Amino acid sequence: MTGKNRAIGVDLGGTKTAVALVDDHGRVLRRLHYPTDVDGGPPAIIGRIAEAVEELRRDADSTSLGMGVGVAGQIERGTGLVKFGPNLGWRNVPLAAELSSASGLQVRVTNDVRAAALGEWLFGAGRGGTDLVCVFVGTGIGGGIIADGRLLEGCSNTAGEVGHMTVQIEGPLCTCGKKGCLEALAGGWAIAERARQAVRENPKVGAMLLEAVEGVPENITAKTVSHAFRAGDPLSERLIGDAAEALVAGVVSLVNAFNPCMVILGGGVIEGIPRLFERVRVEVPRTALRAASESLKIVRSELGGEAGVTGAAALAMKSSQGS
Repeated sequence: MTGKNRAIGVDLGGTKTAVALVDDHGRVLRRLHYPTDVDGGPPAIIGRIAEAVEELRRDADSTSLGMGVGVAGQIERGTGLVKFGPNLGWRNVPLAAELSSASGLQVRVTNDVRAAALGEWLFGAGRGGTDLVCVFVGTGIGGGIIADGRLLEGCSNTAGEVGHMTVQIEGPLCTCGKKGCLEALAGGWAIAERARQAVRENPKVGAMLLEAVEGVPENITAKTVSHAFRAGDPLSERLIGDAAEALVAGVVSLVNAFNPCMVILGGGVIEGIPRLFERVRVEVPRTALRAASESLKIVRSELGGEAGVTGAAALAMKSSQGS
């Protein structure tokens, strides 16, 4: 049995876009996905989303309450303007207004990882909770913070950029231009970059990784390292160990700062390297302040790849209901 109300959820990424019809129980009723036409610019992307929405709405037996969109980038509060979307190459794109005009629906826009956190809170591992932190480790690292039953937005609507906490003074350079960010130590792109560097410096040590990419270091990805790690490659074990140490430090800081009842870990790197989750689950309670961690639960995300569209749709439903 599905819920009475439905909304459209959109997870807009730099390489692919997912558009889904979601009910008020968080069930994805139908989902479309396709490559993102970054080269076509905002008009092509917005037009394709509108087409997908129309296709989904034709299959619905009730009126959609609206549309929520999660997009990687910095979003202006209230207007849905994408101030900066690095994966899309966007600056100051009025996404909410233009998508509303193209689709005829009320549109809410938020950061993609915040949307995923909203999905996990309302319909996934965090349902029923009031104080929790979500950390998603993929190519980059992002998160969302629920405090006293409210998703934190921050003064300028950028709360949840947990990947850019400094965890190692004078550490490696991050894509944001600063040094020692959590993402620059434990994000998928950082794991891959350190693997490439190690292989270039000592091909013998990186023999297993080189074999996997047919001798081309530039083709090493976090997934390459993950496979080699599971096969017992010493270099990959060291790289994953370093990433785990940084991730533990980052989560400890979040636990001490926000005192959540729960930390939810998700994202492709966590799913691909289960050892990372286990390190965090075991070591964070040992390292964090006792008062902050004595009731703490550390769990895996439940929604996986559906978290983004589910949370985006929930945003639209909450908006239509005035909450």
